[in-house]
Formats: sequence, C-alpha cells, structure tokens
Amino acid sequence: MGTIRLSGIGRSFKSTAAVRDITLTIDDGDFLVLLGPSGCGKTTLLRMIAGLLEPTTGRIELDGEDITDLPSKKRDLAMVFQSYALYPHLSVRRNLAFPLRVQKLGKDEIERRVQDVAASLEIDHLLDRKPKELSGGQRQRVAVGRALVRDPKAFLMDEPLSNLDAKLRTQTRQELTALHRRLGATFVYVTHDQVEAMTMATRIVVLNAGRIEQYGTPEEVYDRPESVFVAGFLGSPAMNLLDARVVGAGGRISVAAEGLAGDLWAGSTDALDVVLGIRPEHLEIADAAGPRAGVSIAVTVDIVENLGGEQILTCTSGAGRVHMRTSRAVRIAEGAELTLRAAPEHVHLFERSSGRRLEWVPDDGTDEPGVNVRAAKRALAA
Repeated sequence: MGTIRLSGIGRSFKSTAAVRDITLTIDDGDFLVLLGPSGCGKTTLLRMIAGLLEPTTGRIELDGEDITDLPSKKRDLAMVFQSYALYPHLSVRRNLAFPLRVQKLGKDEIERRVQDVAASLEIDHLLDRKPKELSGGQRQRVAVGRALVRDPKAFLMDEPLSNLDAKLRTQTRQELTALHRRLGATFVYVTHDQVEAMTMATRIVVLNAGRIEQYGTPEEVYDRPESVFVAGFLGSPAMNLLDARVVGAGGRISVAAEGLAGDLWAGSTDALDVVLGIRPEHLEIADAAGPRAGVSIAVTVDIVENLGGEQILTCTSGAGRVHMRTSRAVRIAEGAELTLRAAPEHVHLFERSSGRRLEWVPDDGTDEPGVNVRAAKRALAA
C-alpha cells in the first residue's frame, strides 16, 4: 500500500507562503504529477512529503499513519533527486546497495536485490563502474534503481529528467511509465514540463502560487481547464484566450468582441464579461458554405512556423493574438487575411473577474451534445 493523504498542508519561509492549505489524497498505485511553473511550490510540497522540510501547518499521513513529525529516514518513502545524488567514489553496485546496508540487511539479500533491480533497469552490465563513467541516462537509471531497491511504499521524484537531452528524456520518460505499470506502486513526480505530465500521469495537480488550481486526469485538466491559469499553462501553443462579452438575445446565447462573433447555444443569460478560450488545434479556416454555429474570428496571418508534419499560424485579430495548429497541406502565406472558426463544443468560457470556468447549464436541466455541466462553476442561464 502507498496511500498519501495531505490535510491543510502549508509552508512559509519568514513572511512568504510557499505552499498554502493543500488538501489532497494520492491513492495507492497513482502516478501523480505536481505540475506548475517555477516558484509555484511543487518541490517544497514534495520535500514536505519526504520529510526533508517541516510543514508550517497541516498533517501528512501514509496508509493512515500520521508521519508529519517522523524523520525522513523512518518514512517508507524513496526520493529521486534532480541531481541524481550518487556517491561518486562508489561503484554502481555499492550505490545501489547503500540504502540496504543502512537497513542492515544480510549480504545475500542485498546482493539479490541489487541484481534484480539492475536487471530490471538494464544496468546490470554497469555494476562495477563509477558514476563518472556513465552517461546522463545511465546515472538517472542508477538513481531510480537506488530508490527501487528499497521496495518503499511510494516513490518521490523531483524533476529527474531535467538534466537529459530531448531524445534521452523521451526514452527515459517511456521507461519510467513502463516501470510504474509493472510495479503498480505510488509515484509522486514533480515537473514543469507539461509533456511529461500529460504522457506519464494518471492524475495531475496543477499548482499556482502555492495553491491547487486543478486536480484531475490528464484528459480532464487539458480538455476542461477550471481556470484561465490552467488554460494558459497547458498546451503548446497554449489555449487562445481573448476578452469578450457574452449576451443572451432572441433565445440564443452569443459571444462578441472586436473582429469576433459567435452563436453558442439556445438559452438566455445576463450580459457578462468573459475570457473566451479556444485551443489552437480546434480552429479551422471557415468555409463560406459551412455551418454558422460557433465562433468566427477575423485574423491576419503574421508568422507561419513549419514543424515538419504540421504548422503553427500566429495571427493578429481585433480581440488579440491567435494561434492555430494545422496540417502543412493547408497552404497559407504570411499576410493572408482569414476567418477562423471553432465549433461550440470547443469554446471555453471563463469569468473575467475571477478567472474561473463558466459552464452553460440548459434551462430544462438536460445536457446538450458537447456541453459538460458536471463541473459547473457558474450557470449561464436565466
């Protein structure tokens, strides 16, 4: 088992709050990623779970046992650091064996565990080498192996791939994902890299200024961001976010801004200032003969970036900068004037004053296709 429960966890450094009132349950077997920009509190939170920092407020439990005041060495948790933290004067074999010697296990048991872990990570041929003789990817595997050999209740990882080049980072990311599936253990993983989060996590916690902005599966966090911050943080390019105004007239809810107009859903609502969000991959070039429902944006193409199999258009509109992701088969020149369109189900609305997500809740309580009302923050209904 490896269930971690945080209740009201906070940490302040002098007068600065780095982590604020975090309440969260990490279920046994989860691969939970703490995601956010530099300074959001994710490493501070991980170090409190590990016992390397004392929380200012709150409680930490591991499988129902309060470990808030327990020293790190007595917590059944294993940490993998960004710097690997290997002993340079010890061989790979002795680096792997070190935590088991601290536990005073028998020589035969230590050797068995070291051999098993080394074989599973395909580093058994490196056991007699020193860390300086290894590549970055090999050192990273040794660091993971030193955590695995302890057979802890949970693994804590602080940006372990940040020192690797792009190709090796992709390969190691896949290896860690496969390792998690094979072990079925609890992983808590810190990163600012959204690709790592989306591809590895079973659950993501997006942190901002020490608070949880959103918790959910990768699909939930990407497809239904609960705030402007989450919408603007996830995605490359990030979601287009444009100031607009929602109005209700003639039994329809519509949205408008300079150079932007949209017919969204049947219903009624009071006028409301919003931030309208559309992901770049959900925009398409409008067909004059196509459907009128959805949001249309008049743009001028400023930059066309060739990414190989696709291209990114950076455009200017009256409402602000707009990015569109499309196939290279679509031939578009810089300076072209276009009308872009997004279907209603791909339109996200956020209250401008609070930055929180808005949901359209039909008057009759039914759910229109493509409209999710389960996470409603505020109803756009009369």
